[in-house]
Amino acid sequence: MAEATDRLDRTFAALSDPTRRAILARLASGEATVTDLAAPFDISMPAVSKHLKVLERAGLIVRGRERQWRPARLEATPLRDVAEWTGRYRRFWEESYDRLDEYLEELKGRRKEEDDGR
Repeated sequence: MAEATDRLDRTFAALSDPTRRAILARLASGEATVTDLAAPFDISMPAVSKHLKVLERAGLIVRGRERQWRPARLEATPLRDVAEWTGRYRRFWEESYDRLDEYLEELKGRRKEEDDGR
């Protein structure tokens, strides 16, 4: 259980940064080099490498070795774990939205009654 919690903590920490989320979005379309991944950002190559290390430690990417080229590719298993964890709260949100829908319908009914009473 502690291992799963640690893994989830690392995943959420990695996802907390918009640059890392953008890197993952790019990798969703296929593997890429550090240079490719750095292109859209106004940050140094060492900064991109640090982001990749965080993603790698979280298990969100895998880095290969092909001669001098070290392509990165998405590893989506930790994202599935996040989806499963957040899925536990789905019922809560659905019930909240249902209550909101009921409240909005009640407000519409009141407004209609007020408009009809004029």
